[in-house]
Amino acid sequence: MRSMAAARVGFIPTVDSRLVLIAGFGGLLILMAFAGFDGIQALQQIQTSNDRIRDEFLLRTQVLERIRSDLYLSGTDVRDYLLEPQAGKAEGHRYTLVETRKDMDAALQQYLRLLSSGEAQPFTVLTQELAAYWRVLEPTFEWTAEQRQRVGYAFLRDEVFPRRTAMLAIADQIGRFNEAQLNSGKLAVQRTFRQFRSRLIITIGLTIALGFVLAIFSTRKILKLEGTSAQHYKEMSHARAELKQLSARLLEAQEEERKLISRELHDEVGQALTGVLVEMANLTNLIRNKEESALSKKADEIKRLLEESIGAVRNMALLLRPSMLDDLGLVPALQWQAREASKRSGIWVKVAAEQVSDELTEDHKTCIYRIVQEALHNIVQHANAQNVRITVTQEPERLLLSIQDDGRGFNPRQERGMGLIGMEERVSALGGRLVVESASGEGTLLRVALPLSQAVTASAG
Repeated sequence: MRSMAAARVGFIPTVDSRLVLIAGFGGLLILMAFAGFDGIQALQQIQTSNDRIRDEFLLRTQVLERIRSDLYLSGTDVRDYLLEPQAGKAEGHRYTLVETRKDMDAALQQYLRLLSSGEAQPFTVLTQELAAYWRVLEPTFEWTAEQRQRVGYAFLRDEVFPRRTAMLAIADQIGRFNEAQLNSGKLAVQRTFRQFRSRLIITIGLTIALGFVLAIFSTRKILKLEGTSAQHYKEMSHARAELKQLSARLLEAQEEERKLISRELHDEVGQALTGVLVEMANLTNLIRNKEESALSKKADEIKRLLEESIGAVRNMALLLRPSMLDDLGLVPALQWQAREASKRSGIWVKVAAEQVSDELTEDHKTCIYRIVQEALHNIVQHANAQNVRITVTQEPERLLLSIQDDGRGFNPRQERGMGLIGMEERVSALGGRLVVESASGEGTLLRVALPLSQAVTASAG
């Protein structure tokens, strides 16, 4: 059957669009935050490196210029000392020379702490040359004025000036190393900037790609929602048109039912009562003529007509609202209905009920009864079935009804009569669900699920 085939269909998981959008936009924000944080860190690193390299270069340049300046001053002081004829002034130049040496030694110690690997060798040479320079100058401090006058100029020309020139050349070489160190620092900053640029390009690429995917997904979702909204609007318009047709058809059905009741009353009850009236007149004549032999026969005839009239009225009343639905409950009323359908049509109708409470609301009982009544009417009129099974099951939170026949079946989407529409209206009014599964030659399965209130559930338990 179609129900069994539908039960075997696999469940296809669907992706929650909200989770996808939350994850996508969350990832996009994380990427943007990462790009911003990484950019701030990289810029701080670049700025810190640049400031450090610049400060080191300036400090090293200042210390090196201090050494150069002291070297120049030492040469000037030595010259003034050696060429000064007065002893007092010569002693002043010597004292200045000693102070210059102390300042130069302090500058050398400071530069030693700032020394880079490339400057170690020339700085060592410079230190050695300066030590030799001062060793050469030390004997001159003991010279007399006559000695200074006699050999001072030659000493300056042959010893002091050449050594000073050589040491300045070494200082210039150290300066070039210092500039090279600056260029090396610039290259390091450039490498850091290139690395940051590469990371930024990757992050921007990922952000653009994720944003593009989210844009596509959101656009498709919006278009799908627009399509769904348009479909729902179309369905609502169609439902509104069907509702108008249904209202007209309901009025026609109501009028047709009234005609049927009127016809039944006229043809069955009216004719039966007319016959009773005629027979009562005949009975009156027999009584007057004292024909006692015909009295008993005539009384039986009147009794038969009255019984037929009473039966016709009772059947009409049961069709309109069976008293046993109020007196005995839902299950006995369904069993009576099944027996009546079997008597009229010869179809075998079986009713199976499981734990159906007697405390069901009138709306639930009436809904189930009318659906079974309409379904049996349709089966008798159109299905050409031999067997019908009616099952009523009460679960903790819902009432289930299934009606299955082995008739010729039909297409529920194309063949929708007033009976099926009425069933759907009854079920929808109680917040339930009606499903019809049928195909040509495969019979029909009608399933109804009605939600139960907590009061009915508690009484059933």
